[in-house]
Amino acid sequence: MTLTADIAIQDLKPGFGAEISGIDLASASDAALDRVVDTFHRHGAIALRDQKMTPDELMRFITRFGEPEDHTQTRFTLPGYPKIFILSNRVVDGTPIGAHNDGVGWHTDYSYKPEPVMLTMLYAVEVPDEGSDTLLADGCAAWNALPADRQALLESLKLHHSYKHFMATRTFGEQQTLSPEMEAANPDVEHPLIRTHPADGRKALWPSTGTVTEVIGMPGPAGLALLDELVEFMTQEQFVYRHKWRVGDLLMWDNRCTLHTGTLYDDSKYFRTMHRLWVKGDKPY
Repeated sequence: MTLTADIAIQDLKPGFGAEISGIDLASASDAALDRVVDTFHRHGAIALRDQKMTPDELMRFITRFGEPEDHTQTRFTLPGYPKIFILSNRVVDGTPIGAHNDGVGWHTDYSYKPEPVMLTMLYAVEVPDEGSDTLLADGCAAWNALPADRQALLESLKLHHSYKHFMATRTFGEQQTLSPEMEAANPDVEHPLIRTHPADGRKALWPSTGTVTEVIGMPGPAGLALLDELVEFMTQEQFVYRHKWRVGDLLMWDNRCTLHTGTLYDDSKYFRTMHRLWVKGDKPY
């Protein structure tokens, strides 16, 4: 464990992530918040327990990391806070208040955009007594575990990502056929399979599921089979952190070097409500 002033930092799992304690984000000093930001960029993910954050406080905190990103789907943003998206299975007066089972399946957020989001933050408002864990896979550790000849083969490959394909074929959540306007706003993109982190140059395996239609440089079934193999490799238990939620938890992960997935829970028995925020990113390289 590392102590910085009154802030304690320990690994979420050996070699990955950081659990930060001894800080109240709503009242912390600028210097303390700067340490939180620095810890995030160096560790791939951070978790802080027992926080009590209003929407205004969430917005103030997220801007320490960069410019908040808009959401492709705006139906479930928090009234008055267009940058805060609601994940929930609650229905009020016959209308869902949030997106349900959004984010189930290994992926990285906004991979279908030219500049995917850098950071995803979830704040737990309401959690089930069991289930609904969030899993994070460490792309840097997975990359470092590959033999050199395998790394050499993968470094030149790119992935073709399509939001249109994702929305039409998603397994969880509502499938949609995009309107012409939505399709025009979300054209297909290509990104490298191996991504370099701008903070320190570390490399990460950066596959995804759902949005990828083709491996550029290895087209057809062989490329997609390789992609499935790499996702399976990266999501082995040795590379994965499992976050078990408590109300007041704040979990943030770096989309430049991780994959993540939500998990299912008994939605006939429990309610789950999360606030999700994103920070703008840059073009992968």
